[in-house]
Amino acid sequence: MSSVASVHSLWTVAAELPGKIPAPRIEYVQLSPTLIILGAAIVGVLIEAFLPRRSRYYAQVLLTVVALAAAFAAVIGLAAGGFGSSKAHLAAMGAIAVDGPALFLQGTILLVSLIAVFTFAERRLDPATHGKRVDSFAAQAAAVPGGEAEQTAVKAGFTTTEVFPILLFAVGGMLVFPAANDLLTLFIALEVFSLPLYILCALARRQRLLSQESAVKYFLLGAFSSAFLLFGVALLYGYAGTVTYAGIAEVISDGARQVDPALAGTMGNDALLLIGGALVLMGLLFKVGAVPFHMWTPDVYQGAPTPVTGFMAAATKVAAFGALLRLLYVVLPGMRWDWRPVMWGVAILTMLGGAVLAITQTDIKRLLAYSSIAHAGFILAGVIAASQDGISSVLFYLAAYSFVTLGAFAVVTLVRDAGGEATHLSKWAGLGRRSPLVAAVFAVFLLAFAGIPLTSGFAGKFAVFKAAAESGAGWLVVVGVISSAIAAFFYIRVIVLMFFSEPKADGPTVAVPSVLTSTAIAVGVAATLVLGLAPQYFLDLAGHAGVFIR
Repeated sequence: MSSVASVHSLWTVAAELPGKIPAPRIEYVQLSPTLIILGAAIVGVLIEAFLPRRSRYYAQVLLTVVALAAAFAAVIGLAAGGFGSSKAHLAAMGAIAVDGPALFLQGTILLVSLIAVFTFAERRLDPATHGKRVDSFAAQAAAVPGGEAEQTAVKAGFTTTEVFPILLFAVGGMLVFPAANDLLTLFIALEVFSLPLYILCALARRQRLLSQESAVKYFLLGAFSSAFLLFGVALLYGYAGTVTYAGIAEVISDGARQVDPALAGTMGNDALLLIGGALVLMGLLFKVGAVPFHMWTPDVYQGAPTPVTGFMAAATKVAAFGALLRLLYVVLPGMRWDWRPVMWGVAILTMLGGAVLAITQTDIKRLLAYSSIAHAGFILAGVIAASQDGISSVLFYLAAYSFVTLGAFAVVTLVRDAGGEATHLSKWAGLGRRSPLVAAVFAVFLLAFAGIPLTSGFAGKFAVFKAAAESGAGWLVVVGVISSAIAAFFYIRVIVLMFFSEPKADGPTVAVPSVLTSTAIAVGVAATLVLGLAPQYFLDLAGHAGVFIR
């Protein structure tokens, strides 16, 4: 009763002295990348409401590209102004960190999203319907698949241009996620980028039932992971009396903190710390796609529209690993001996599980999904290093991996038959003879996934394995090398299938894309080769950006 009375007295005092409530201090310039994206998303919603349908597509594409480019320029400006190093600090009343890792990850997310928009906007791959060009998304999202409303919408040539503001809302949440400096901001950012992704997964123009099934699976499992994370936040608040990262780390290290008497009974309870930390980690490992929290990945990657799959596979991993790094290095460095053995187990299961299960796949999108799970394990090796080199190697790997992934899924959109995208592996037989350029580009991406020298995949793997080995995780590197060898088998198998098999008479055709998808693929190839042939500059850049503010 005393705590209730004290809270009531606070309300009474606040009501009597309204002038004494401090106004929040917001550093708008330092938060400008996120504010630009969310502002553009709101303008995109207004465009959907007020602009004629025939004008929306061009207005939305232009707005989205300009917003992402402007936000990236803002990130570059902040980095050039020293906010990634000497001027790094906590903004928005301590809720958002503006430091090297945050700016590096935000820049990567914005670049990846900019390239992903080109694949979203592609309208040359499907044949024109009733004289109007169509994209990968449903004509009318609310229509029942196969129903009269859908047929009417297709006949009228409708397109779901809402995907662009939805994409921007997702990007806005992703920008906050790795920069969040308290647990409530982390949770809000998680929901802000997860909910738009659930919607985007359900919007495929072809195979709409499979698409909606993937969205429901993603939503249900995502709701469970969010619940675990929120319960973990509650337990950590009970343990430390605060949700700020620095406050929790302070209590873990020396237990010295002034707290409300109502929380004194649970303060410093190690059971709350261990269980709460584990639950928050589970929520983040779900977004990363690590075993055993990977169950959603293959089904969602297969069912979602391929441009959405490419965007999710690249950008979500960058944001989630950024948040995971900040949690482990800023909040839980004092628990290193507790979380490292657990993360060892997760990393080993993820590397081996992703590589072994990928061998059994017959669908190219599911194969790439299990490949992404294996790569999550390789990145976890760098996370486990718990060192400065570990942080910089993970940042480099995320940048390299995201462009390869985006390029690979962009190529998948080109191989088509009468039913749309031909994703069954048997359809890709002889593709190298039918369309040598497309097959060669896809082979470059597969070799990068396999970690073959002179590709970005090799430079990334070498960096994370080196950091892990130097931190005493030598056996983890051995498992990683074995997993890489297993993974190389199914990547090479696809290359052999494309170049050394006879093409089938009724095989798929390769659609000629517009300049949009061509640009996305070209950027992917360029990034793969540049980061593989001359990685040192970018490794140094990641090294300079690898210091978290506490």
